[in-house]
Amino acid sequence: MMIIRPVNWDDKDALLDLASKAGVGFTSLPVDEARLLSRLERTLNTWDKKAPLPEQGYLFVLEDTTTQKVVGVSGIEVAVGLNEPWYSFRLGTLVHASKELNVYTQMPTLFLSNDHTGHSELCTLFLDADYRHSKNGQLLSKSRMMFIANFREEFRDKVFAEMRGVCDENGESPFWESLGRHFFSIDFSEADYLTGIGQKAFIAELMPKHPLYVDFLTEEAKAVIGQVHPCTAPARKILESEGFRYTNYVDIFDAGPTLEAYVEDLRIVKQSQMRKVVIAEHPIVSEQPYLVSNTDYQQFRTTLIASQPDDECIYLTQEQCDALKVKPGNEVRVASLFAKQPEV
Repeated sequence: MMIIRPVNWDDKDALLDLASKAGVGFTSLPVDEARLLSRLERTLNTWDKKAPLPEQGYLFVLEDTTTQKVVGVSGIEVAVGLNEPWYSFRLGTLVHASKELNVYTQMPTLFLSNDHTGHSELCTLFLDADYRHSKNGQLLSKSRMMFIANFREEFRDKVFAEMRGVCDENGESPFWESLGRHFFSIDFSEADYLTGIGQKAFIAELMPKHPLYVDFLTEEAKAVIGQVHPCTAPARKILESEGFRYTNYVDIFDAGPTLEAYVEDLRIVKQSQMRKVVIAEHPIVSEQPYLVSNTDYQQFRTTLIASQPDDECIYLTQEQCDALKVKPGNEVRVASLFAKQPEV
């Protein structure tokens, strides 16, 4: 069985292994043991209610309970940019016009912004390549929205997700080569690593504060603005199916798109419902999979089931109850996995 649970100290080596597989562009989980330990400590302090708001963040892992192997990771930051600025490029338009010359030109621009300051962020999504099947990616991503639905008071009104932008197998980004390198004089992989370990001051020190004209970039750079890395395309599709939208914000390094939504507009937050647990040795099989989460903040669990809930109850096997840490009569949150199927 595949189960989502909070990260713990024993997951350190598994997270390092996942980070090494993710490669360049996965800034929120760099291959750096000291930084990883700091992230783990911050996460555990958040669950223990010891972290101040600017430091609050959650990490979840996907565990194969058969092998007890951690095969995926996903996270939520509660409120970004409160300790240090959060940067992104906002795509805009400048108009140059002259009636005398009969000239009217609209010029697309990039403007350095901090518009996502204070918003919650879905982040750190990575799944081992060997487990990219059986709806594991859907479970890993959408379980975070089940957590937000259960504990709405812990998060801000708006949530966003930065998508990994386009870079090649050598870790080179056409957007960085056309823009960032002119201001930073370092390789994309190095800049990516520095932001991943928290050294972001150089962004404010070196990045221009005035609008940048998109037309001055190379054709290769312009083509990747707002585009995702091929490995990230499924993650983008999942979020968009849940209500996230691209609103013309991109990453300042690789121009990957930022998707955002109001929490109350997320499908799972709006449509998930509570059901009482009933033990059934052989539950009626549904044609549609459902997400099921317990409501325990400290021992949060989510899994996928194939049994059909009714108006009052959800039917689980004893194995599923054990994995979710629930008992008959407990309430659990239930949501259809996909947006187009009948809701609970």
